[in-house]
Amino acid sequence: MSKCIIDPDHSVAAFAIRHLTVAFVRGQFNKITGTIYFDPKNPSESSVDAEIDVKSLTTGIKKRDEHLLSPDFFDAEKYPKIVFKSRKIDVSGANKGTVKGELTIHGVTREVAFDVEYFGPVKSPFGGEITLGFTAATKVNREDFGITWNQPMENGGMMIANEVQITIDIEADIVQG
Repeated sequence: MSKCIIDPDHSVAAFAIRHLTVAFVRGQFNKITGTIYFDPKNPSESSVDAEIDVKSLTTGIKKRDEHLLSPDFFDAEKYPKIVFKSRKIDVSGANKGTVKGELTIHGVTREVAFDVEYFGPVKSPFGGEITLGFTAATKVNREDFGITWNQPMENGGMMIANEVQITIDIEADIVQG
């Protein structure tokens, strides 16, 4: 089993949510930290604990970012971290599986399942580090996490969809193993 530290400079959590019922708005969190214990010979015994700094959110539009960080959405002052702790890993193929665990957003914890693919290990050309890569994806209902702000639209729809697509890309450096 290798202990890996998530590289915050090369990891990102991204989201996409339908806006005005017609297009997706995308954003990302640029500060992810955590630890992954990974066994490539027995991936189902692996685990991950990760934290996302909510204030690292960016959509490229300052006014929108400020609204998303406000009490209407993430309430970053009250809930500064998004946390994921794995509970079970099911292997579904070569370098693929499902990681189930507890995701806490906005002070609410729910079980979610991420479809995951891993890559590596590779040795960095800039030093002696051995790195693994992981890509994870899921969809959640934001209202399940207490994020309910919305506005009705003339067409009968709502300004912001409830379903949020989440993609996480992680590089993690092996520090022990």
